[in-house]
Amino acid sequence: MPQSGEKQMTMENPLKNFLYAGIGLASYTSEKLTDSLDELVQKGKISDTEARKLVDDVFENLNGKKEDFDDKLGKVVKNVAEKLNYVKRDDYENLLKRVKDLEAVIAKSKSKKTTSSK
Repeated sequence: MPQSGEKQMTMENPLKNFLYAGIGLASYTSEKLTDSLDELVQKGKISDTEARKLVDDVFENLNGKKEDFDDKLGKVVKNVAEKLNYVKRDDYENLLKRVKDLEAVIAKSKSKKTTSSK
């Protein structure tokens, strides 16, 4: 376990950075799309309604692709974690609890032996 002040290296850090980059890219793309469509509306090339429909269509399409991406990413992460024998936090915490419970039983057993031998 890392000492206090040490940064814990986990699989989450690179994945979080990757996801944050994706969110930033999506935000930037959204801004640019909106700006471009606003410009086209101002120039009279498309109507406001058409611009809104285009934005809605693009985001609806992106949401479908996002769900597909999330599923695929989840499978990849799970596969990598299994290949690296990565222990899930829940499993780790359950094992810690079991060890503490066993230590308590052993300590209780030892204290009974010392009191009964006196």
